[in-house]
Amino acid sequence: MPGTTMPDHAASSVSDREIAHFDQLAATWWDPKGPMKPLHDMNPMRTEWVNAHLRRLVGLRGGRLSLLDIGCGAGLASEAYARMGHDVLGLDASPEGIRAAQAHLAEHPLPDNSGPLTYRNGSAEALVREGQSFDAISALEVIEHVNDPQEFLGLLRSLTRPGGLIAVSTLNRTLLSLAVAKIGAEYIARLLPVGTHDWQKFIKPDELHKMGRAVGLRMIDVAGMSYRPMHWRITRDTSINYITMFVRD
Repeated sequence: MPGTTMPDHAASSVSDREIAHFDQLAATWWDPKGPMKPLHDMNPMRTEWVNAHLRRLVGLRGGRLSLLDIGCGAGLASEAYARMGHDVLGLDASPEGIRAAQAHLAEHPLPDNSGPLTYRNGSAEALVREGQSFDAISALEVIEHVNDPQEFLGLLRSLTRPGGLIAVSTLNRTLLSLAVAKIGAEYIARLLPVGTHDWQKFIKPDELHKMGRAVGLRMIDVAGMSYRPMHWRITRDTSINYITMFVRD
């Protein structure tokens, strides 16, 4: 699939250090037993949770929704959303990640009943400058990697049509998340490459709520994403991973 290279390294949504880190992981992104195994394991749960909200929006608007999957990496969530029937643009600032996404899509075409899926290398700022807008935005495990989380949410609002939805998943900044998601996952269990996360950039749910409210977004749902032996599930426990849904009124 075609991609457009539009780097924007001054953008609040882009961190050069984070881009370099994920560039190095691009070749193994689609390996379900590789460094991105946790994302493979949790992807069905998180995309299905988002889609449950999107179905209600489809009922209101009718037809196929346009969805921006920002920070899409190599396209795990993008492909899932397209299979659900949405019109998807996968956007990422990592050129290697986008190349991996395009290569996987070329080698594994989606079913005929899927929605259209395209990829682009670039930033949210570039889309705002072009005047683009979407019915919904998915930003999964992204906000903890950007330079300015509140400004990033403001960009997402600018890219969302009135009444549209924005899904954001991230990690809570708690002692438990430090022990489990940072030290345990990266240094002990080796579930993630060392340096994947900066615990200081984790965001508490009430902080995310306030950031959203400050830029004109209303949080309408929040849920925990918890690992239970052998699988992930949606729970009320937001102490480590959680996912939220905002609406632009």
